[in-house]
Amino acid sequence: MKIRVLISLATAFFMLNTSSAFAKEPADTAVQPLLVKPKVIIFDVNETLLDLENMRASVGKALNGREDLLPLWFSTMLHHSLVVSATGDYQTFGSIGVASLQMVAEINGIAITPEQAKIAILTPLRSLPAHPDVAEGLAKLKAQGYKLVTLTNSSLEGVTLQLKNANLSQYFDANLSIESVGVFKPHLKTYQWAIKDLGVNADEALMVAAHGWDIAGADKAGLQTAFIRRQGKVLFPLAAQPDYNVLDVNELASTLAKFN
Repeated sequence: MKIRVLISLATAFFMLNTSSAFAKEPADTAVQPLLVKPKVIIFDVNETLLDLENMRASVGKALNGREDLLPLWFSTMLHHSLVVSATGDYQTFGSIGVASLQMVAEINGIAITPEQAKIAILTPLRSLPAHPDVAEGLAKLKAQGYKLVTLTNSSLEGVTLQLKNANLSQYFDANLSIESVGVFKPHLKTYQWAIKDLGVNADEALMVAAHGWDIAGADKAGLQTAFIRRQGKVLFPLAAQPDYNVLDVNELASTLAKFN
């Protein structure tokens, strides 16, 4: 009888101490760094600031009315921008866009010439309207004293025209194009070059984009990140979460107002 009591007490003591040990084990020991006020906010342009929807008609016309192929064309263009970065065979974003439209056409059994593809893409791409929230949101950020710049896969000439045609030029202190470094986002070199050109440390810059791949690249380069939840855009589940996850540029401005 005494032996059974002793065994029961020992068992209870073991369970009590084991449970306490597990209860004290932290679920996540990672320490989240405190965010500092960014010295510069870097914006992606296409889809983040400018709405590609207007290209649906021109791309669809070139593809025998297949307006539904616009997202496939854009993703094919992004895919092959990474191909040329990986192989070291730099081509302009515009050239990749034309080639990608030819590829989409071929996949779908549609005949298209390089000239037709160029007409369908380059002119409308440079005349895209801004998303409805953009001008107001950028104005709020400027009023809060933030330095705003763009970093795009497009050419410098191209983004200058895009911002002018969308009436956004006045909000930006500088425009940066990956053509200066010869590889496309999300290659780490693009972000590293940008912050060096801007004269800031990585953690003093905030990259804003509607693309999960852009957020993933900027995060790996050490920048703060903000994801704009444009329709149809999602984050890459295997990458780190952004520092800010907002509906639009207006919400970003309201969120960053806490630093003022």
